[in-house]
Amino acid sequence: MYFYEIHEGEDELGTAVLLSHEDRFTPEEFFRMVKKAKGLVKDSFEEPSLAEAIANELERSSRFLHVTDERLLASVNVGETDQDTYLVATDESVRTVYLETDEPKPNGDRPN
Repeated sequence: MYFYEIHEGEDELGTAVLLSHEDRFTPEEFFRMVKKAKGLVKDSFEEPSLAEAIANELERSSRFLHVTDERLLASVNVGETDQDTYLVATDESVRTVYLETDEPKPNGDRPN
């Protein structure tokens, strides 16, 4: 299984979606597929974001699997202490957001 990612947005809070496929595509092949799917959905999508609409189109047309929160069965938060390591309850009304920041953590460490 191979994994692919589509990012949307250049501002502080962008959208990223994950896809998987049994076949390995070069980055250029995947880019062409994304551009084709974008052309098909950009003016008429109903999903919350263009990235999600493209991912759903790739799932319909090219046998990708759009890895969504609905398919997430378990999430675990890990930390250095036992108190910081726990099972995160999943809820269908909660959406996962991934972001990257250059801001230091409260303890002064830089993010990964």
